[in-house]
Amino acid sequence: MGAPHPVFPRGAALWAFLLASLGSVAGQPLGAEPMCTAQPLARYSITFTGKWSQASFPKQYPLFRPPAQWSSLLGAAHSSDYSLWRKDQYVSNGLREFAERGEAWALMREMEAAGERLQSVHGVFSAPAVPSGTGQTSSELEAHSRHSLVSFVVRIVPSPDWFVGVDSLDLCDGGSWREQDTVTEITASSPSHPANSFYYPRLKALPPIAKVTLVRLRQSPRAFVPPALDLGVGGNEIVDSLPDPETPLDCEVSLWSSWGLCAGPCGRPGAKSRTRYVRVRPANHGAPCPPLEEEAPCDPDNCV
Repeated sequence: MGAPHPVFPRGAALWAFLLASLGSVAGQPLGAEPMCTAQPLARYSITFTGKWSQASFPKQYPLFRPPAQWSSLLGAAHSSDYSLWRKDQYVSNGLREFAERGEAWALMREMEAAGERLQSVHGVFSAPAVPSGTGQTSSELEAHSRHSLVSFVVRIVPSPDWFVGVDSLDLCDGGSWREQDTVTEITASSPSHPANSFYYPRLKALPPIAKVTLVRLRQSPRAFVPPALDLGVGGNEIVDSLPDPETPLDCEVSLWSSWGLCAGPCGRPGAKSRTRYVRVRPANHGAPCPPLEEEAPCDPDNCV
């Protein structure tokens, strides 16, 4: 299907790991008549699996104060008249509050207001937080033939304003509801600054940082009751048995210092030296550190 990428709102813009980008099966154009002709309602379970491990992302991996973790998941089933977030576009105040500070209530009010005012949001759903970088959380949602798009966000903790999310995933395919869609890959894109924790220039693509699975549920005779919003931490368990891929982390060193004084006996060549220090130690069979000290011949400044 599609792939997730990172996002983080610095200054006026917000960035995110895009968990889905569907291209030809993206949402309906704004203002268009609904193209979904499937039965009016469909129920889905949504499972978010965090795969943010120290082996996969060794650079500046947060181990404490606080350790790597995921916030609660917040999302909505909506029509093309509503947008929770868009790549390369400004975000709402509610989403900014959620991405930067983890405050969810303003974003929830925005989604609920869009449903009341524009009737563009069919329902809001949430899932508990994941208290570690690797773990799982899940919820259920209801999609409508006029509201077949699903969007959600999960905040990366700790971070200044990064999140992962899905933007307008269409669960309807013409006259039928999609049975299952899985998103697994995050490609290496931006930001490209060396200080970025997810910057690995040797890799063609980053290891998966999260996986999202949507499974259509069988309809029951009883009416669908939307799950209660639960923003607390739940008992989430890791169910992915595959080992985390080990991402090689190359050694990074500082620039050379200035040359020191030239020392040596009078009438004979002397030696001077300069040093540098390790900024990032190698991990997972990454390139080792080069020499940290270098000498060069010279004429002594103060011979002895």
